[in-house]
Amino acid sequence: METMEWRVLIIEDDQRVAELTKKALTNNGYTVDSAFDGEQGLSMGLKNNYDLVITDIILPKMDGVTICKALRAQNQDLPILMLTALGTTDDKVEGFDSGADDYLVKPFEMRELLARIKVLIKRSKIQQLLPDKLVYADIELDTVTKEVKRNGVLIHLTPKEFNLLEFMMRHPERVLSKPEIAEKVWDTHFDTGTNFIDVYINYLRKKIDKNFEHKLIHTKQGMGFMLMKK
Repeated sequence: METMEWRVLIIEDDQRVAELTKKALTNNGYTVDSAFDGEQGLSMGLKNNYDLVITDIILPKMDGVTICKALRAQNQDLPILMLTALGTTDDKVEGFDSGADDYLVKPFEMRELLARIKVLIKRSKIQQLLPDKLVYADIELDTVTKEVKRNGVLIHLTPKEFNLLEFMMRHPERVLSKPEIAEKVWDTHFDTGTNFIDVYINYLRKKIDKNFEHKLIHTKQGMGFMLMKK
């Protein structure tokens, strides 16, 4: 994939990390802008057209979670990668709930960051070519309006819940393992030390299945999860 056309925004108050990251991306053909506090970063992110935003969580003036929510409100399809020193399940869930597509804990290998960026941008561009509307059983999902309905009832999902359901609806009646979900939905390798995928499956079940007679999200013990009519 050619990278010369891709424009990236880095929001990072640690100037050493910001400079090293910018240098690595520039050397790999990306056009890079930098912001050193949250307010500046959000302003740049809202005004300019970026193919990807990298933001720290702990920033002066405005935190990364607030930035992520504001950027996501304007552009549902903008890939957002969070950098942080925090790495617990709750921290990851908060980042994903705010709309982040991926989460990289400091310190990180630059090669891994570059690989994550490439995957996120590629997925974003491919996503634009996929069908806008998905239907399975009585669930309807619209990738443009970001609306989900079951039996005509509107269901409100967080960005990551939406992405998880979309992935399951694109692969119905097939067992999806945790490593596969982690790679395809979160663009990361499954960390056996955390249970964030189980957390999100439970979130989704409460919204998609709880108030309906027929359950569609099923667990295959020791194997993964499946969207299936029973």
